[in-house]
Amino acid sequence: MSGTIPAVAIIDYGAGNLRSAAKAFERMGAEVGLRPEQVVVTDRPEVIARAERVVLPGDGAFADCKTSIAAIPGLLDVLHEQVVAKARPFFGICIGMQLMATEGREHGHHAGFGWVPGVVDRLTPADPKLKIPHMGWNDLHIHHHHPVLGKARSGVHAYFVHSYALQVERDADLVASADYAGPVTAIVARDNMFGTQFHPEKSQDFGLSLIAGFLRWRP
Repeated sequence: MSGTIPAVAIIDYGAGNLRSAAKAFERMGAEVGLRPEQVVVTDRPEVIARAERVVLPGDGAFADCKTSIAAIPGLLDVLHEQVVAKARPFFGICIGMQLMATEGREHGHHAGFGWVPGVVDRLTPADPKLKIPHMGWNDLHIHHHHPVLGKARSGVHAYFVHSYALQVERDADLVASADYAGPVTAIVARDNMFGTQFHPEKSQDFGLSLIAGFLRWRP
């Protein structure tokens, strides 16, 4: 792999099971002409620095994930370099999307990356009978078209598992929402950055189409 420039670096910082995400990116990578070795799962900043695209998955608590990333020497720096300075296409999944925010408010106040202005706060559905975490399939309402969406329209459904959600400050950053007795941010995007609260790798054909759309995207 030393002579191969990674097309996609999926960042492994010890948060959750990366297997399903990696398999989905490998599968859709093959459909857009990537070789298997061009999709890499890695925690090595020198590998991430060479990648054409960066994917940050995540499961768990906001602060724990941020701490785990910060504990890997050079990882925060290479993320900033690749995503902000070099404007490489970035895909944040679940907690990976939440970390794009200004702040997370799970067990205290914790700084996010500050890429998408907004805060991550606990879900508070208007119907008290609805359970937290929000878990299962929900239809999406698309607010703004985005190239990664392809031909997707409102009514497509995706698989969610979360107790906290990003509340964006700017309407322009909100691509799609779901309804859970109140609006829930489902997709955000800004410049070269794209993020989903739901898990595309678990969202059947629609989720796989998003991954393919991301791999084709030229922001």
